[in-house]
Amino acid sequence: MEVLPRFEVVRPSTVAAAIAAHQGGQASRFVAGGTDLMVNLRHGLGTPERLIDLRHIPALCTIATENGGMTIGAAVTLAEILAHPEIRHRYPALATAAGAVGAPAHREAATIGGNLCLDTRCVFYNRSAWAREANGFCLKHRGETCHVAPTGQRCHAAFSGDLAPALLVYGATIEIAGEASLRRVPLSDLYAEDGAAHLRLAPNELLTRIYLPPDPWPALYAKARARGAIDFPLAGVAVALRAEAGEVVGLRAALTGTNPRPFLLAGVEALHGERLDESWLDRLGKLVQKQVSPMRTTLLAAQYRRRVASALARRLAAALGGMTAEGGAAA
Repeated sequence: MEVLPRFEVVRPSTVAAAIAAHQGGQASRFVAGGTDLMVNLRHGLGTPERLIDLRHIPALCTIATENGGMTIGAAVTLAEILAHPEIRHRYPALATAAGAVGAPAHREAATIGGNLCLDTRCVFYNRSAWAREANGFCLKHRGETCHVAPTGQRCHAAFSGDLAPALLVYGATIEIAGEASLRRVPLSDLYAEDGAAHLRLAPNELLTRIYLPPDPWPALYAKARARGAIDFPLAGVAVALRAEAGEVVGLRAALTGTNPRPFLLAGVEALHGERLDESWLDRLGKLVQKQVSPMRTTLLAAQYRRRVASALARRLAAALGGMTAEGGAAA
């Protein structure tokens, strides 16, 4: 790894002061846990002149009940989410996703806002500076070609945050603060299908709060990774499902690790009003395989990641529907 670039650190106590301290572009970066940003800086991926530490802003560090749902400040750590009894009881998929990130030491530092704004990853991008230079750099950083898809004009680096799928199937919304604005939007509006510019945030905008609605659907999250701990997801899936008398009346599925953005599976309405059986699971699996677009961004084959995403969706839906492994729940 490279030596860290020289930068100053400022510690504002309010969101307004944090935004005022941000100079836009690459001159300043917001940081909380820094578990992703600091590693990238040591790899020469960015040379900010100022880091704005968000951990001293009380408004970003609280978990509260509001209007029957819950709100989580963007600087709340994953360890705090995992340990929170109400989150574990009411939003278990979110707690599972938080517990699937890194190791305990990572979760003590990493934040929910940082995980949602995680940089995209690719084997041609997340490597040493000399290796990137020897390869002619890439479309995401200082180059003109995406080595994953050389004939295209779009970066295919994959988003690998674990928490986004769980929040998407719960129907979460987020609060974004700017210099003269405060807006609340669905979480899905934060993301674009472009590995080099996957966040729809203006230069001086900051994700400040996550809102979880009341009466969440039953939901589960699972991920596949090369090692049983620490690794980013090769594919991560969250499923929320409502069933009555064995018939599906509501379904949401969301994925991470396969595309430049986390996304809600489209077309699930076609699976409503039907019995949750093996044929239904097959249709869900095929729907996943059609919409994920894993590329050569990791060391494992894209087709494996496509199939494992499908298998995870099937297993989670079967578990939520009360099916047993003997009844054919496993893909």
